[in-house]
Amino acid sequence: QVQLVESGGGLVQAGGSLRLSCAASRSIFSFNALGWHRQAPGKQRELVARITNGGRNYADCVKGRFTISRDNAKNTVYLQMNSLKPEDTGVYYCNADRYEGTWMDYWGKGTLVTVAS
Repeated sequence: QVQLVESGGGLVQAGGSLRLSCAASRSIFSFNALGWHRQAPGKQRELVARITNGGRNYADCVKGRFTISRDNAKNTVYLQMNSLKPEDTGVYYCNADRYEGTWMDYWGKGTLVTVAS
């Protein structure tokens, strides 16, 4: 059973920073890709950032402000969010992809980020 648990969300002022964490129940070496998605009020879930052995990928609206990283020893993926804007408000979800005979897509339950204007 693969579990992903997000933490680090909260209320911040515009221009502030937050670091989200995603703790995995198994070695993150086991995953082919790790990422963060978010769902803003009234909008569909969207990709924010993704990391693979090939590099990193970011949504255009967060480039230069957000950084995805990982700590293999802690089995944890991070999303450092700087220069936050009210438009960044939403529930942020950790996800991980792993090939287990077929591709499996795992999700955490999310952590809420609220950016005040």
